[in-house]
Amino acid sequence: MGVAESRVAVWLLAFPLACAAAVRDGFNLSEPAPGVFVHIGRPLPLDAPGHDDIANLGFIVGETCVAVIDTGGSIGVGRELRASVAAHTSLPICYVINTHVHVDHVLGNAAFKNDKPQFVGHKTLADAIARNRDFFVKEYSGDMDSPPTGAQVVGPDLLVEHNLTLDLGGRQLALRAWPKAHTDCDLTVYDAHSGTLWTGDLLFRGRLPALDGSLKGWLAALDELARMRVRLAVPGHGPLTGDLAAAIIPERLYLQALQQGVRNELSQAEPPEHAIQHVAAAEKSHWLLWDAVHPGNVARAYQEIAWE
Repeated sequence: MGVAESRVAVWLLAFPLACAAAVRDGFNLSEPAPGVFVHIGRPLPLDAPGHDDIANLGFIVGETCVAVIDTGGSIGVGRELRASVAAHTSLPICYVINTHVHVDHVLGNAAFKNDKPQFVGHKTLADAIARNRDFFVKEYSGDMDSPPTGAQVVGPDLLVEHNLTLDLGGRQLALRAWPKAHTDCDLTVYDAHSGTLWTGDLLFRGRLPALDGSLKGWLAALDELARMRVRLAVPGHGPLTGDLAAAIIPERLYLQALQQGVRNELSQAEPPEHAIQHVAAAEKSHWLLWDAVHPGNVARAYQEIAWE
């Protein structure tokens, strides 16, 4: 048994009832770098059982406090993540950072309200949360405490316009707000102490990338990410990687095929229904959840490229 597992075992013995109520069997957690803890989400569609646990989440422990990065797609998953923090440290949680607005990354925020952290996000995240609050309550009420309310959808109170450094005590996190790419509120988090970059959904691995922002902007962001020198990258979905540039290649190939394919379809006045069956078809075998995600990507690409 390793050191991390030993700490978990001691905590389980000390707080069995709390743990039983908060953490289910199978809530995976690893420590790929000292003080960096990651939970890997499951490759499920948003309409499947377990859809609230599809994103990669985690936390970073400094000398004086903890930063949580994304909180899951339900308050229940958020509570499991909170219990995992308590299993590894008694330090306070000073920051909860959201990498973007999507429900699978933000709905667990409410589980951390009692910690009174600063909730941190891209400069446009507060508006994005406000736009989506009613939708989240309507469509994901089962992932909230009963009765579901808009107050359970917690947005940021500390906004990142360009760059921001957060100090966890002997450990600094460099936050960067990106132009429109995967969404209009993408944020990355770099832990210089361990050389770990949390990419949010700018990087998908295995699960087909979902376009909700700008295809052109996303490709530009990938070019910048590929030039970054990091020891470890935590994607928004899929396994961790020690070779960020190589991990980006499959995603770039798909997005480029999507872009070129939609341009070709538009030049031939083909409707989106035709494009869904033909655009980037050679990429289908490389990705999970193609049928659930690709049609939406084609529709979004049509909207953007038609105005080029």
